[in-house]
Amino acid sequence: MLAATVCAKELTIKLTFMRIIPNRGVVGSSPCSSKKIIIKPLAALIVLLFLQLCALAQLKEAAAENQATKYVLVIHGGAGTILKKNMTPAKEKAYTDALKQALQAGYAKIKAGNSSLDAVEAAIHVLEDNPLFNAGKGAVFTHDGRNEMDAAIMDGKNLAAGSVAGVTTIRNPISAARAVMEKSEHVMMAGPGAEKFAKQAGLTIVDPKYFYTEERWKGLQQALKEDSIKSKLDHSSNQSQQKLGTINTDYKFGTVGAVALDNNGNLAAGTSTGGMTNKKYGRIGDAPIIGAGTYANNNTVAISCTGWGEFYIRNVVAHDLSALMAYAGLSVEEAGKSVIKKVGDMGGDGGLIALDKNGNMAMPFNSEGMYRGTITKEGKIEIRIYKD
Repeated sequence: MLAATVCAKELTIKLTFMRIIPNRGVVGSSPCSSKKIIIKPLAALIVLLFLQLCALAQLKEAAAENQATKYVLVIHGGAGTILKKNMTPAKEKAYTDALKQALQAGYAKIKAGNSSLDAVEAAIHVLEDNPLFNAGKGAVFTHDGRNEMDAAIMDGKNLAAGSVAGVTTIRNPISAARAVMEKSEHVMMAGPGAEKFAKQAGLTIVDPKYFYTEERWKGLQQALKEDSIKSKLDHSSNQSQQKLGTINTDYKFGTVGAVALDNNGNLAAGTSTGGMTNKKYGRIGDAPIIGAGTYANNNTVAISCTGWGEFYIRNVVAHDLSALMAYAGLSVEEAGKSVIKKVGDMGGDGGLIALDKNGNMAMPFNSEGMYRGTITKEGKIEIRIYKD
């Protein structure tokens, strides 16, 4: 039987197993001395009842707290130089409304008992169809004035994965990535081959002109102008030693992603992007590379990354986060901070979203801001844009 022994010296209350002795009461040992203490049966019952009531109250409080903070869907709309001083109230509202719509679309799938893959795909569809984000309709332009998109999706239940890279005619690249995973023997397809497969899989194919937006076109023209100036300055003395590729890295950011946990405890992750403004030579970033920009494993966590892709590839960021949880015993928050620090130490920047198997989430980033949002099991939505 449990009874309370009070140690005034330590100012703590400890529980010890005690026994009732007929006609004497309850006998136990005090943690403060070797002397035995005797509590009358009635007093012992009162103490026991009090302790049981306290324990029940604490369990209910802990259960309520855990239930309230169990996340089922986390999304991002890209990281980068996102400053409140540069954001109009109308544009900020447009971003928050879009993120909310994406969360609601994914959450509806989970509430209906659909899979985490369905939730991820539904949430990303909303972001791909919105020109505010660098994915799908809002994809940025390459150096040659094209929109080349990448996407990936992964099922944490069986580690199945699919991705597409450098596609120009698929309206929703995230659905093409899922088709690769579910309808082919492959994991990654690229370019015209991926587009041909997507058409055969029954996905929506559009004219490349569908992806044109005036804001993204102006962004390319500005990048071309600034790169031309920077190129002349940088190449004036050491032209032969310069590396080829995107010169002005201020235009590197832009990705959308989602991670979800369904009612069956299955995790899924998805990422979709238009890549870098003014990218050259068929450049592909981390988003479609499983383990770099996208990863999901039911044993640990689901991750979607956003930022300067080359650094995420070199650090294998998404898988590294999962490995830190699996092998080092780190929490999702600790592992998230660790991998973003590695990216920063190497000279890269960006962020990620992660959701573990227990519904705990992390959204670390080292840039000025990251469009991000969460929704709990009960449907509570939270959206953020800037640094806290």
